[in-house]
Amino acid sequence: MRARLRTLVATTLAALTVVALTACAAIPTGGGVRTGQSVKDEAISGFELRPDRPVAGADQTAILRGFVAAGTGAQDDYGTAREFLAKGFAQKWNPRRGVTVLQGSGAIDRVADRELTYTLTASATVDADGEYTQAVRPTTSTLTFQFVREDGEWRIAYAPDGIILTPVSFESQFQQHALYFFDPTYRYLVPDERWFLARSSTSTRIASALLAGPSDWLKGAVVSAFPEGTQLSLNAVTIENGSALVDLSSDALRASNDDRVRMREQLTRSLASVASVSSVSITIEGATFSLPEQQGTQARLNPDVDPRPLVDRDDEVGYATANGRVAELGGDESATIAALDPQSFSLAASGTVAAVGNASGVVVVRGRDALRIDATEGLVPPTLDDLGFVWVGQGGDTGRVTAYGLGGDPHQVPTTLPRGRLVSFQVSRDSTRALALIDTSDGPALYVMAIVRGGDRTPTGLGPPVRVQAATGDAVGAAWVNDSDVVSVGQTDTGPEVVRSTVGGQSATLPKPDGTAASVTGGSGGSVLLRMADGTVLQSTGGRWDTTGVTADVLGTQR
Repeated sequence: MRARLRTLVATTLAALTVVALTACAAIPTGGGVRTGQSVKDEAISGFELRPDRPVAGADQTAILRGFVAAGTGAQDDYGTAREFLAKGFAQKWNPRRGVTVLQGSGAIDRVADRELTYTLTASATVDADGEYTQAVRPTTSTLTFQFVREDGEWRIAYAPDGIILTPVSFESQFQQHALYFFDPTYRYLVPDERWFLARSSTSTRIASALLAGPSDWLKGAVVSAFPEGTQLSLNAVTIENGSALVDLSSDALRASNDDRVRMREQLTRSLASVASVSSVSITIEGATFSLPEQQGTQARLNPDVDPRPLVDRDDEVGYATANGRVAELGGDESATIAALDPQSFSLAASGTVAAVGNASGVVVVRGRDALRIDATEGLVPPTLDDLGFVWVGQGGDTGRVTAYGLGGDPHQVPTTLPRGRLVSFQVSRDSTRALALIDTSDGPALYVMAIVRGGDRTPTGLGPPVRVQAATGDAVGAAWVNDSDVVSVGQTDTGPEVVRSTVGGQSATLPKPDGTAASVTGGSGGSVLLRMADGTVLQSTGGRWDTTGVTADVLGTQR
């Protein structure tokens, strides 16, 4: 699915606000006294962009434009770009501090005899750890450059750290990779998307970033099996015949047997996106590292759902098929849910617990038992997590949501979301993150937040919200598509706008279906299910909408 999304983004790039990229994670240098290997930085494709070097007699404007263009040449630690810099500054400049993705072209203005400014509009930025921040609206910034004469030629005496790339340059040089951490129960692997240069050093940079820990916004919701302080001992991951050898510092010896297995699992999953890696071996400062065999089941990666749409249709609740039938759930839940006249409902992965929203509030359904847990007016559709909590938000209050135990005990969970009308709130299938769609004075806004829990797994808070691209128009809803992608829907004068975004990655606007959208949810295999106002259910797995042959009064959400 991710490959199809990248293809869709590439084919519609000219019509999109392009999102961005990143510099590489720093490679640790501490942890041992052994001589480390140098990190090779060759292009994976074998093709190197060779930007132009400074031209004799060039004026300050030409030197500045040449320097910016030379950001496409990563070979020799951006050696060509450094030729545009003064001798005393060339090694101080840090190109890996970050990347700005340029929208349009930059404007150069003179502010002094030896000072120019470069004003640009950025569609996104990425920091030195490969973490992406999307500019939901184009952001304009002005950079200052100072000049000096050396041997009769103009050179840059000061430049901000980082590089500037066009969307095309970025697409050719950077790749997206997921670092994997565990949910606190170790039942799920959770992706933390990063961007790295597509070079031979990618595996080293992935391992280094994994050891450094999750992104700040995810902290508190995920855990790592690596003991604190663990680093790469040789400063490089070596690959031979598809096997990646990861040599760690002695800090790793503090890991328990269970954590040693989990360490290998984290590395294996995180390095799986590198085409040349098929297996992982771990050593400790060159010595053999004892790894016990896997006991029990592995953590789940990207949990999927039933391929059939979950619906309520004509007082029948269950999985719908194109032949017009509705297969009821395994127990008594179907009849109980149908009797509540649902306006929305969410079904747990077990299929034995449901949260139902109707005109009277929110009800928890287990078999024949129905327990009303909230009768407040203006509630958004409820959502279940995998740890026994039903999450309920109120449309008029974005400052808090309530997580109810299945017995009805409430736990107030504060948020730092901006003011507006809460349209939808949904927990990810791995129960580590929440997705909130808000209708603000500036239009729809979509946010992802980490779920912070106490020692008994009770939710205690939500982390800082990370904004991702939302559909424009009248906000209809938003949903998790898989473990890394979300979708939002807005109704416009020309039809429903549907935007699919990768958290920490790029966004794509899907083709507009005809009609009026009523609700959206994630389907099987990373597909999107869209219920229209006439009850028809459409499905998209990429660049088009297909008719499922299913109609529904309510489209349910599967955990």
